[in-house]
Amino acid sequence: MKSSFLLSRRQALKTAALAAAGVWARGVLGAPGGATVLQLGVASYSLARLSPEEVIAALKKINIRNVSLYKTHCPWGGTADQCRAAAQKFRDAGLTVTGSGVINLPNDEGALRKAFDNARAAGLPTMICKPAKDAFPLVEKFVKEYDIRLAVHNHGPEDNVYPSPYDAWNAVQPYDRRIGLCIDVGHAARAGADPVEAFRKCRERLYDVHLKDSLAMPGALRDIPTEVGKGHLDIKGMIAALVEIKYPHVVAFEYEKQSEDPVAGLAESVSYVRKLLG
Repeated sequence: MKSSFLLSRRQALKTAALAAAGVWARGVLGAPGGATVLQLGVASYSLARLSPEEVIAALKKINIRNVSLYKTHCPWGGTADQCRAAAQKFRDAGLTVTGSGVINLPNDEGALRKAFDNARAAGLPTMICKPAKDAFPLVEKFVKEYDIRLAVHNHGPEDNVYPSPYDAWNAVQPYDRRIGLCIDVGHAARAGADPVEAFRKCRERLYDVHLKDSLAMPGALRDIPTEVGKGHLDIKGMIAALVEIKYPHVVAFEYEKQSEDPVAGLAESVSYVRKLLG
């Protein structure tokens, strides 16, 4: 049985409808004059085994200027000075640091103070995170004090806190609007959520996107990552939906396929989406 987020006949018809409505312009998806209408970036988890210098070189090679830093490239568990220096290395190379790897936020004032101090030192506009369910009142206090957006990351059916984007969506509703979502499309699909619909329904608090493709089916407890465009996910429908809602934040590629040369697979994924955008 096909699910709604797979590239099925139903989704193909929906994509065609978006094209007829004028969402698709130059190329397959694009803006007047050929300007890309989405900000593309990379979650550096994609290149977790590479040094910061190697990550910088790889991003320049594929012409990506936005990067969300994983803990191997910015020590989120370290000191504020360490995080400041790590992020500055990427800025000095001409890159924009847009977020973090997933930072756990427990219901502990000292731990939260450290996490927010480090995020501020690194100059983050958005912290990608996983708050404990009972931590939200305290997390909200720090969001107001530090004026940093939070993007709660969904982790798929193997996670008992935020398996689906809608679990995160429901959790953030009572709190400050700066607390929103990072929708991981692969984990969302495995949890039975259609990323296309999730983008639309959660658009008001959608602050980050982890874009990937997968060969895993709904309900699978383990992902089977692949290059974007080679898996089961409706990448064209997702990009069309993000253009449709005028998504203003970064779409971060998160390439997780184990490979001797992750840069090649990441480059292939970026190229596929750029061709869609025109």
